[in-house]
Amino acid sequence: MELQVGVKALIKDSQGRFLFLKRALPYEGDTKPKWDIPGGRIDAGEPIFQALAREIKEETGLTMKGEPKILYAQDILRLDEKHIVRLTFEAQVEIGEITLDASDPNGTHHDDFTWVAPQEIKDLYHDVYLVPVFKLLGIEPNNP
Repeated sequence: MELQVGVKALIKDSQGRFLFLKRALPYEGDTKPKWDIPGGRIDAGEPIFQALAREIKEETGLTMKGEPKILYAQDILRLDEKHIVRLTFEAQVEIGEITLDASDPNGTHHDDFTWVAPQEIKDLYHDVYLVPVFKLLGIEPNNP
């Protein structure tokens, strides 16, 4: 079994809305793409905060500022051959235009984004692994 470490960024705007990105393709075993927050895998030898800043930049075009705050650590056992440890952070970004990366060779890029108020999260078809993160923040999303 392969072990990977990933980082995710929960980004909130000045109106209290959270940034979600819509995957272009469904996860393996799903029938339609889900909404998720920016993030991805840490490269070997790459510092965690550097990886988070890189993933935010690659997926949104935004620049992380300041030091992110860890919110949640979890095991992701979606596939039998992979064990992913996901670290979810609350991150601040410089205000700017969002530019989605449509060139990911693995087909895991995003084709849409939205800013979602906390009470609207339950209406998104989102990644199930976000549920405990939002519960920690007092938000009760539906289990997709």
